[in-house]
Amino acid sequence: MNLKTTTNLSPIRVGLLGIGTVGSGTFNVLKRNQEEIRRRAGRGIEITMVADLDVARAQALVGDGVLVVDDARKVVASPDIDIVIELIGGYGIAKALVLEAIESGKHVVTANKALLAVHGTEIFAAAHRKGVMVAFEAAVAGGIPIIKALREGLSANSIQWIAGIINGTTNFILSEMRDKGLDFGVVLKEAQKLGYAEADPTFDIEGVDAAHKATLMSAIAFGIPVQFDKAYVEGITSLAAQDIRYAEQLGYRIKLLGITKRVAGGIELRVHPSLIPAKRLLANVEGAMNAVVVHGDAVGTTLYYGKGAGSEPTASAVIADLVDISRLHTADPEHRVPHLAFQPDEMSDLAIVPMSEIVTSYYLRLNVADEAGVLASVTGILAEAGISIDAVLQREADDVGGEGSTQTDLIILTHDCVEAKMNEAIAQMQALPTVLAPITRIRKEELA
Repeated sequence: MNLKTTTNLSPIRVGLLGIGTVGSGTFNVLKRNQEEIRRRAGRGIEITMVADLDVARAQALVGDGVLVVDDARKVVASPDIDIVIELIGGYGIAKALVLEAIESGKHVVTANKALLAVHGTEIFAAAHRKGVMVAFEAAVAGGIPIIKALREGLSANSIQWIAGIINGTTNFILSEMRDKGLDFGVVLKEAQKLGYAEADPTFDIEGVDAAHKATLMSAIAFGIPVQFDKAYVEGITSLAAQDIRYAEQLGYRIKLLGITKRVAGGIELRVHPSLIPAKRLLANVEGAMNAVVVHGDAVGTTLYYGKGAGSEPTASAVIADLVDISRLHTADPEHRVPHLAFQPDEMSDLAIVPMSEIVTSYYLRLNVADEAGVLASVTGILAEAGISIDAVLQREADDVGGEGSTQTDLIILTHDCVEAKMNEAIAQMQALPTVLAPITRIRKEELA
């Protein structure tokens, strides 16, 4: 029996906006694996047009068979282009180009998590009206196919929660702080030198990048609109080396987590440093790697791990989107997989729960005067607030200030309580004359 089939379909033609790290990776992987990709997609996929401000450099990368222009709108307007890949980034010109591509009836593939987290509702609505697809696997966790897993692979499940290490820069910094006992500022400079952190790392270290990605995962998991403006976002800049050391001594590791969870009051959507039990798989994701844990009612807990950035890992996700669009290019738009997993007219209006109403447990570090009665004062405030204590660790004076020090570190792990109660308790403890520095508070997630 001859299993070989042929197709008369002409190659699908792709226009690429921006040929930087991910763009060049996409071009190279598509060229290198073109035969396997054609067999999977049912037709060839060819980048026939590229827009980049540095035309000479772009032309050298793609060779003579590809038209290179310096104006992205020429690609978007070209009648010869079926799919536009947007790899420019940001909210400004990228949004205009994506909407123009949609308006001209072109499908869009993008790695732009910031654009979709902030303007996704408008963009997906425009695509739905025009009957085109906007694919964004590369926008979350690089080469890990987490969008497809949430949108398709787990569609039988009622998703209960997601927790992810979804920013490689911050995970690299926290891993180095733990391994080498160095403070944040020192490791950030090392990360910049090695190329793991940008010259301006604000989006990464302040948690904004992770929050963009968590927003998209939350929308797909729970069938709600993208609502980045309602996410709670806290970065890693205030973490100290001793917090990582103390967490380790208590059996935990600190990771920047993107968390979204179904609770009685709606949906939690938050990004912040968290203590995770060292025995959890997520706690052992090191360096610049990414990992996402998803808990569904039918499947239980599943883990997705891999490279969250880089030229070819991200290109892998971009090309997977191209293959999907090529397969569904001629399908009835009503029978395609919805952008956010749920049918557009079946989206939920579940509220994003305010951070003050979140219930979790806490790690507290108080730098206090080394004198009698301090512990009793602190625990008394917690008891009065109805916050029960799980563990207490007190460092000897010479661990903090050297021989003869008059201060010590008091580390407390609590059981679950409402964030608003903890805020009040911290304010009362901070007002004690024996508390000598701002109190460090890190949330604790058991991920059980």
